[in-house]
This record gives sequence, structure tokens and C-alpha cells, in this order.
Amino acid sequence: MPKVFYTQPHGSERVIDAAAGDSVMSTAVTNGVTGIVGQCGGTLSCATCHVYLAEDDLKYFDPPTEDEDDLLDCTASDREDTSRLSCQLIL
Repeated sequence: MPKVFYTQPHGSERVIDAAAGDSVMSTAVTNGVTGIVGQCGGTLSCATCHVYLAEDDLKYFDPPTEDEDDLLDCTASDREDTSRLSCQLIL
């Protein structure tokens, strides 16, 4: 069972046991993680599930698609090199 580590902006961390095949976004929403809204339900159309991955964790996921890359330019917080949409991060 994968574990997802959610670090909040103020520094606290939540560790959640997740189901393989679920997204980082759906795991967050199901478990009430603040800051990940997932307004579109994971259909890659809103960017309200923007997260920053730890640099070492980038290797565990496929690179962003062109659609995800475009939406990352529309996030509420600044885009960084480790920015991803958590709905596209499948465990």
C-alpha cells in the first residue's frame, strides 16, 4: 500500500495510506487534506489540485502531458519546476 506525505504550507505533515491506482488528488480529497480542492473531480480542467512534489519524487511519475503542462501555467500559486496537478499523479 503506497503512503502519501502531504506537507502543508505551515510545515505540518500528514501521512495517508493510499490505494494503488488512486490519484494523489483523490486520496487528499477523500481524507480531508486542506489545500487540495480538486474542483473538477480529476478531469484535468481546473488546476485546483496543484501541488509541489519533492524533487526526489519526480522520478516516480510520468512527465506531465501537454494538457497538464498548459494548466500548470494557470495555477493560483506560482509554478515551480516540481509543480504537478495531483489528479494526474497515479499511485
